[in-house]
Amino acid sequence: MEFLDALFGRRTTNGPFLPDKVSEDHQQLLIKAAASAPSQFNSQPWRFVVIEDRDTIDTIARVSGESMTAVISEGSFFKRYRHHFRFSAEEMAEHRSGMYFDKLPAALRPFTKAVFTPAGVTAMRALRVPQTLGEENRKLVAGSPLIFGVMLDRAERNAHPLADFYCQFSLGAAMENIWLTTVELGMGIQFISFPMEMPSQWKRLTELLEVPDDLELMALYRLGYVPEQPSRPVIDWSSRERKPPSQFVFRERCTVPQEGWDEA
Repeated sequence: MEFLDALFGRRTTNGPFLPDKVSEDHQQLLIKAAASAPSQFNSQPWRFVVIEDRDTIDTIARVSGESMTAVISEGSFFKRYRHHFRFSAEEMAEHRSGMYFDKLPAALRPFTKAVFTPAGVTAMRALRVPQTLGEENRKLVAGSPLIFGVMLDRAERNAHPLADFYCQFSLGAAMENIWLTTVELGMGIQFISFPMEMPSQWKRLTELLEVPDDLELMALYRLGYVPEQPSRPVIDWSSRERKPPSQFVFRERCTVPQEGWDEA
């Protein structure tokens, strides 16, 4: 596969992976790709914990599902991220950003306009939407053959006023390298985000993985091989739209939008 094919073919995997174990060679290649990323002063602040143990993955899955149920049920999740949610193709075409929920059970479709209101949250609770989402999330994570825990060195993060920015910027580059490598290997990857929405749950996972005090757990990702015909979860979204360059690129000065690139 050519590099640009991998770059433009990159996806987030919302659906299940194959149950096959990720080979040792592929695990090593993913970590080698991460370690090849640039970092300020070649500090290499990233650390990884590679997780295959079934009991550990099941616990992470349970915590993730519980977190999703609690956060959705509580209601603040939709308020916090509402500007990223789209519920029609027209809305997605207008914004060219965010997540388009193009797969919803029929029972939920009438509530999309009210999802950000107290009445909408109440209706979703009555329909047990938070529990449905949480259980779907638990099954997805539990079905993952591999999880990467991503950490940063606290001493590096606190070394000087700009250090934390440099560390997180470097970690982002390392994760992008992993992400692109999954495309080459026929794999998928997804951020396990909901435990981070609840500090008490994130603390549980930090303790589960025995993260030492000198490191900080920054993120968890589930990985695996992707089926040839992927299935979609009960509630799913797409996020392939991108803003045209004229909306985020300037020429020479930030008062002059780039022209002529939007149709390239």
